[in-house]
Amino acid sequence: MKKKSFGVTLKNQWQYFAMLLPGVIVTFIFCYIPLYGVIIAFEDYNVSMGFHSPWVGLKNFTYLFSQPTFVRTIRNTMFIAVWKLVLGVVVPVTFALLLNEMRSNKLKRAYQTLIYIPNFLSWIIMAGVLMDILDTEGAINLILTSLGLNAVNFLGSASIFPWTMIISDVWKGFGYGTIVYLAALTGIDPGLYESAYLDGATRWQQIKGITIPLLMPTIVLMTILSLGNVLNAGFDQIYNMYSPAVWETGDIIDTYVYRLGIVQAQYSVGAAVGLFKSVISAILVAVSYVLADKVAGYRIL
Repeated sequence: MKKKSFGVTLKNQWQYFAMLLPGVIVTFIFCYIPLYGVIIAFEDYNVSMGFHSPWVGLKNFTYLFSQPTFVRTIRNTMFIAVWKLVLGVVVPVTFALLLNEMRSNKLKRAYQTLIYIPNFLSWIIMAGVLMDILDTEGAINLILTSLGLNAVNFLGSASIFPWTMIISDVWKGFGYGTIVYLAALTGIDPGLYESAYLDGATRWQQIKGITIPLLMPTIVLMTILSLGNVLNAGFDQIYNMYSPAVWETGDIIDTYVYRLGIVQAQYSVGAAVGLFKSVISAILVAVSYVLADKVAGYRIL
């Protein structure tokens, strides 16, 4: 079948594009016009001189990559982000499969509501709650000590802090992913399960032979589309919960930019870090959409 050109699509569906126009204008004003400011990444920026500060070319980038702290920050970002990506798929899929096997619709809806509630809370609120719960004298450590175990410094131990961020992020967001996968499960033809049951397949065999294969396109699509955000390891979460004691393993690119550009007023270096991250993220977004088209058949237009 012959594909419609963009001009034909625009003519037939101009109302939808008109609805997008306000959002496009706002995005252009607040996201694209400020891009001119990246010029300070190539300058020795001085507030009094503004954008007319001395041009230094790639000096700021050379300085960045000579700093062990920046290389460490990239490593921390990749470690935290990749594990968030992996567990952010595995946990929702597993929970969706478990909920799909429940026979009580009331109980299923209750669980869906409970696991989705944290998704509505900001990291400002969640950080306060988690800091109280994970404190050395918090609820979890009180339980551990009552069982005869040693208290764990979840937020002050460099080796434990990254995993605390990963697990708490998955806990906060897996409710949304679960609902997405549950919606995909409702599209599976019940007749397939009936045929498998008549052939003597157990429930696990039905899940392994029918549910998971038919759910795989959605899993692949959601995973690929998440690749573009792999360098966004969670500024809101980590900034509100970390401390200098865990910078070695918990400092990510976004918090590094904040300290350099805002706290230490190294505007040029901070802009260089942000530009580096933005370029890599743009490449990952492009790659993710190409993979989504090739692997899952997903296209924007």
